[in-house]
Amino acid sequence: MKKIFIVFLLMLFLFIGFIFFNEEKTEVVKVDREIEIARLAEVKKIINSNSKYNNKIAFFIDMKIPSGKNRFFVYDLKNNKIIDRGLVAHGSGSETSIKGKLKFSNVQNSLSTSLGRYSIGNHYNGKFGKAYKLYGLDTTNSNAFNRDIVFHYYFDVPYKEQDNYICNSYGCPMVNEKYFDRIAKIIDNSKSNIVMSIYY
Repeated sequence: MKKIFIVFLLMLFLFIGFIFFNEEKTEVVKVDREIEIARLAEVKKIINSNSKYNNKIAFFIDMKIPSGKNRFFVYDLKNNKIIDRGLVAHGSGSETSIKGKLKFSNVQNSLSTSLGRYSIGNHYNGKFGKAYKLYGLDTTNSNAFNRDIVFHYYFDVPYKEQDNYICNSYGCPMVNEKYFDRIAKIIDNSKSNIVMSIYY
């Protein structure tokens, strides 16, 4: 009887350990997949195809996430982890009649966000202050440069997450000035072009 009880306890501990291990494993997978694996593969493919692209850092913007939540991610490609995140606005032309559901366009004067991979170019000083030129690398964002789609900051974009939706841009990925300053340091210190992926 004593042996049966010991065997029962041993099996119980093994079962509890199995459940705990699986919960931990699920959590790890969830964190790793905060950047979609398919999007990561798309960016790595273009980076590996040309040495002019930075192979250590990439930026990801997940437009499925509400604008009041962090959806701009700075990703460490070598260590496969997110190292910074912040709020980013989308284009006013991407709004639909359903709040939170977005549409996208590559058309001039659409004021919409364009999905796809971008190469971040040189900075300049414009009406929003310091800004970076963006070059579309896909058919879905090939008109980005001609549309004056740039990466810039704007005073009305909040710094911290909130429950409400934030302001819209004219199609540009637009962030808070404090967050922009951090991202600008990464871009300015990079000897090669950083790739930014905007997806939905």
